[in-house]
Amino acid sequence: MDNQILEAEFPGLPAALSFVALIDGYFRLIADSRHFFCKEVAPPRLLEEVAEQCHGPITLDFAINKLKTQGSRPGSYVLRRSPQDFDCFLLTVCVQTPLGPDYKGCLIRCDPTGTFSLAGLGRPHSSLRELLAACWDGGLHVDGVALSLTFCCTPKPKEKSNLIVVRRGCSPPTSSPLQTQSQGQLSQMTFHKIPADSLEWHENLGHGSFTKIYRGCRHEVVEGEARETEVLLKVMDAKHKNCMESFLEAASLMSQVSYQHLVLLHGMCMAGDSIMVQEFVHLGALDTYLRKSGHLVPASWKLQVIKQLAYALNYLEDKGLLHGNVSARKVLLAREGADGNLPFIKLSDPGVSPAVLNLDMLIDRIPWVAPECLLEPRTLGLEADKWGFGATVWEVFSGIPIPISTLDPAKKLQFYREQQQLPAPKWMELAMLIQQCMAYKEGQRPSFRAIIRDLNSLITSDYELLSDPTPGALAPRDGLWNGAQLYAYQDPTIFEERHLRYISQLGKGNFGSVELCRYDPLGDNTGALVAVKQLQHSGPDQQRDFQREIQTLKALHSDFIVKYRGVSYGPGRQSLRLVMEYLPSGCLRDFLQRHRARLDANRLLLYASQICKGMEYLGSRRYVHRDLAAR
Repeated sequence: MDNQILEAEFPGLPAALSFVALIDGYFRLIADSRHFFCKEVAPPRLLEEVAEQCHGPITLDFAINKLKTQGSRPGSYVLRRSPQDFDCFLLTVCVQTPLGPDYKGCLIRCDPTGTFSLAGLGRPHSSLRELLAACWDGGLHVDGVALSLTFCCTPKPKEKSNLIVVRRGCSPPTSSPLQTQSQGQLSQMTFHKIPADSLEWHENLGHGSFTKIYRGCRHEVVEGEARETEVLLKVMDAKHKNCMESFLEAASLMSQVSYQHLVLLHGMCMAGDSIMVQEFVHLGALDTYLRKSGHLVPASWKLQVIKQLAYALNYLEDKGLLHGNVSARKVLLAREGADGNLPFIKLSDPGVSPAVLNLDMLIDRIPWVAPECLLEPRTLGLEADKWGFGATVWEVFSGIPIPISTLDPAKKLQFYREQQQLPAPKWMELAMLIQQCMAYKEGQRPSFRAIIRDLNSLITSDYELLSDPTPGALAPRDGLWNGAQLYAYQDPTIFEERHLRYISQLGKGNFGSVELCRYDPLGDNTGALVAVKQLQHSGPDQQRDFQREIQTLKALHSDFIVKYRGVSYGPGRQSLRLVMEYLPSGCLRDFLQRHRARLDANRLLLYASQICKGMEYLGSRRYVHRDLAAR
């Protein structure tokens, strides 16, 4: 992992494959017994084991140890190749007895006809998967005990077992600060402190889930020379101070990793607000770029981007670190990739960890958040990033918003409870990769090393790269929607909070404030100006009155009533903002004060008449205003 490239030239393809097979075999012997560079050089037995989620010929001690590390759950099992007879397989199952967990072993024989048989099952089966499926149904009996399989302890990359050669005298590696950090030991948090007076603030770029985001500039003196660096400033919203600890943990994590496809963290400014200072990536979020240019982007470009994201996540996986918030909005585009150059992406910081989010906020992140996160967010494993990666691949290649992302929370939960899948792209190899990453059983998801291998085979294959699928091609055959319903949920009156760029305050009262924002989903300052109202205090009574106000304005359609544009929800729909048309002249009271000298009686009568028409319309709809004033 020294990022050095060694170039070698061979007289032909057989010699090159032979060399790769040699390196592959050596790596399997000393580092990872399941590694292979490509299928062309992989041993057939290894390919069989990978396809069947089967361990190699590990000994009983290692099999039992793996079951113990998984909690010795009754019905959990390890499928492994027999160390004595490579044509046979062994099933080691954990069973509960009055004295505690015990471990039963079963021999699976492969007959000359290619069928698999197991003593205790009634008949042979044509494949290992079919045989195990029969065991899952409670059809297996060992020593007079009925065994029901419940959980497969699948092989993991770089597992220690008798298949790895270990040099004597080499002590096991101690846990790194990163691994300690990932276990939540706050005493290990570390990042560079940046003084507030070294930061220059520029325009607002929108919102994160828990932050306000600005472009800025960092001033510093290095070896007597003044330097200016363009930076991104993420300010923790004061409303979410309960998430501050997790925000700082994310900063600490990013300060201790260094990889070309990860965003560089300059440090933290802790003067007043907590401000994360990152490198500024000029082309912004990948989902915004694709929304703007998606129809012009070829599949080969998207594959390069996804491959780079997989490399970044593989780097984190090798260090035992969970990102926990993988999506296209977290992928930043540093280089577009024109004139023969490849695109270049950087994965941004994870932000607030799922472990500290409540259920409503986690549901809001469906389908990027892994299903197991909704059940046990505090014990989230590295497999969660594979699910998020699969959803991101779908997001990048579809060219459309993920259908279920805008559904109401109940229907999002229904999608997970029924273990449904996103509509499959027509590129079958890509569809298979997404399906593997988004397996509901987290143990069945591939490692990022395996994902990279599959992506390499897609990129170097001779298959014709299919054009980006159309919405019709992505309509599911069955499930939660039919083809017509799939896009009915893209509500134009729902404004994504992240794209509301603050410009100035228009007014402030006892109960709420109104801000001028630009809604800029394309990130190019071409969005519309809107007025956004939010509550000062958000107790249950105020929220109820505010929702009633929104429903009232939504129902009104008159030239003399401010027009309703929509609403914007905060994380988990726990906050709400009203989006209205922006009127540049402001309120009548201030307008009259500024321009009284040039307003004659006819103009003032016109204003009064239009106010009357607005009030008349309200009366016709049986509404009482209750707060009429020139302001």
